[in-house]
Amino acid sequence: MNILLLGDLLGRVGREAALKHIPELRAALKLDFVVVNAENASHGFGLGPDMADALFAVGADVITLGNHAWDRKEIIPYIASQPRLLRPLNFPPGTPGQGACVVALPDGRKVLVAQAMGRLFMDPLDCPFRGTDDLLSRHRLGVTVQAILLDIHAEASSEKMAYAHAFDGRVSSVTGTHTHIPTADHQILPGGTAYASDLGMCGDYDSVIGMNKAPALGRFIRKLPGDKLSPAEGPATLCGAFVQTDDATGLAKRIAPVRLGGRLAPAMPAL
Repeated sequence: MNILLLGDLLGRVGREAALKHIPELRAALKLDFVVVNAENASHGFGLGPDMADALFAVGADVITLGNHAWDRKEIIPYIASQPRLLRPLNFPPGTPGQGACVVALPDGRKVLVAQAMGRLFMDPLDCPFRGTDDLLSRHRLGVTVQAILLDIHAEASSEKMAYAHAFDGRVSSVTGTHTHIPTADHQILPGGTAYASDLGMCGDYDSVIGMNKAPALGRFIRKLPGDKLSPAEGPATLCGAFVQTDDATGLAKRIAPVRLGGRLAPAMPAL
């Protein structure tokens, strides 16, 4: 199975990059499945229902959120009716939406996608390790589903790496989101799980993690509240990873970075 995982969409330019390139990449990489993190798609904070609809329309199979899940209040009734829009599974019981879904491909193959949120330097949610382990106890890679894709939305690379090793061999991939910086540690772990600490951001990299530089600099230099942060709107780089899995085992055969446009060096896997 050929899979594309895209990092956090940041504002209008991030959305537009995804809307433009997802159809092209589905064709060029013969993609079977696409997952997009879109928790920063609406002016840098949250996701609007119309934006989710647009991403699904161009070929996103599943959309994940994160710590900005509820910044757009309109998403709360929407997520209750859209099972392919995921929030972290370790939110408390009773939180709207769900943290995992199984999607059936037209050829009958099934993909389980889940998102967990880290707890280091973030909100103290339920344990992401325990919640994910409980989820995986109900699914068997290569038997009940042909691929399992985990999005770990976390600040600390140590927590992301520990999470990946905890589930190595039980899932197809563990990839990080949230920090907006693409990491160079793409690898297949000893048990056969593809891993990258962070997929990076789909947005303008002439910025401070996607936000205009001046207000962000002011917060660091003066340590005073200043102008409201707003997304930078220069040319966007689309960032993510391409993962190939073995349908028989569900384990990864390959992981490679994907970068298109903007300021960062391009990267496109060859088939």
